[in-house]
Amino acid sequence: MRINLLRTSAFRHVVGYGVIFTLGVSALLGAIYLLTESVLTNDTDAVISAELDGLTDEYNRGGLSQLNEELTYRADNWGRTGAVYLLVDANLNKEGGNLKAWPQGLPLERWVNFSLEARRSNDDITLHPVRASVMLLPEGHRLLVGTDVAQQRRFMATFRTATLWGIGLTALAGVLAGGWLSYRLSRRVQSVAEACDAIVGGDLGRRLTVSGWHDEFDALAQAVNSMVDRLAEKTQLLRATFDSAAHDLRAPLFRLRSRLEDVARSPGSGAALREGIDASLQELEHVQRTLTTLLQIAQAESGIAQSSAPVDLAKLASDMAELYEPAARERHLQLTVQAQPPCEVRGNRQLLAQVVANLVENSLKYVPPGGHIEVRAQRASSGSQLVVADNGPGIPAAERTHVLEPFVRLPAAAASTAGTGLGLSLVAAIARLHHAQLALEDNGPGLRVVLSFSSG
Repeated sequence: MRINLLRTSAFRHVVGYGVIFTLGVSALLGAIYLLTESVLTNDTDAVISAELDGLTDEYNRGGLSQLNEELTYRADNWGRTGAVYLLVDANLNKEGGNLKAWPQGLPLERWVNFSLEARRSNDDITLHPVRASVMLLPEGHRLLVGTDVAQQRRFMATFRTATLWGIGLTALAGVLAGGWLSYRLSRRVQSVAEACDAIVGGDLGRRLTVSGWHDEFDALAQAVNSMVDRLAEKTQLLRATFDSAAHDLRAPLFRLRSRLEDVARSPGSGAALREGIDASLQELEHVQRTLTTLLQIAQAESGIAQSSAPVDLAKLASDMAELYEPAARERHLQLTVQAQPPCEVRGNRQLLAQVVANLVENSLKYVPPGGHIEVRAQRASSGSQLVVADNGPGIPAAERTHVLEPFVRLPAAAASTAGTGLGLSLVAAIARLHHAQLALEDNGPGLRVVLSFSSG
């Protein structure tokens, strides 16, 4: 039994939990990223605001001249790395600071962001992002104080990349862990399923493996093994009782038949007595045939004493058709065979031959003279098929499941022909033993019986 890893409940649960975990980690890292960005921005704004307040105090003490001197001093001596200063008049003409001019297109707002062009030694021009604050002074003058935030932006870009890598690696780790866990669970489930299939197939000596981890699988294995032990004990007792009864019945039935035959052959037997004896012999034959079929069904259901080997269904169909062709000709029926070799399955050839024999004999019973019976072995998309079809009265769709039960016969068949009602039951038991799918279909008219064997 093969288990599709992607369809297991373990895989679905792991994928679900992995998605939830990845979303949780993404939300956490995203929140850390946004919080870090907010903290850095607030720190930058605090530094700019503090410096702007200091410059405002200088303006209040000495006016524009004092402010210009302070701007020059800071830019030339102890100004912050990346500090940006600019004092302009009402017409945005420069009056002081280390910027050449008011940035083009810069809105007249409290907090602004813009970029400055910087020329490197190799004449390459780069853009530096700047975060700045603008204060309106008397007489329309404006004071801009800012700082180069290129390093902050690079740090946040690195942080963003690390965050994305963290999310990706988390998702990858979840997928790998989920795949490993699903594989491990599916292997254990497959082991349990294979053991259960073997037990159902008749191998009552098979047991589920106990790993020793004392987990839920070990608890399940111990419970199933205990149940199978009890089942094997009961089955062995029932099998011994059944076999004993069957063998005990065979001997007296055989002796009774022999004695009746001896009486029938004696010279003093009258016609009426011989007629009664012949009727009794027919009933004995019916009982013996029923007993033999019941034994075959019991053996097929239990799976004991059945060898398994490659069987060519094409050759089997040809051999059985050749065997029954004289009987079909005697009943004025046409028996044909269609075999498409190679058409090989693994099973018990004697039991599979019994399937064909039962189905062909049923057709010989119920198909009227001039009818047709076909035995076919063919390849199918999922494996091989063994088909027996006829153009007889068929079986109503509502009764096709019911007739597979033991001792069930349709009223019309029971009234017209003798039988035990065990033929199709034996076919169903042999199909189950070989893990084949048995289907009774409409042949339009007639019945088509299909046994489908999987290639696995």
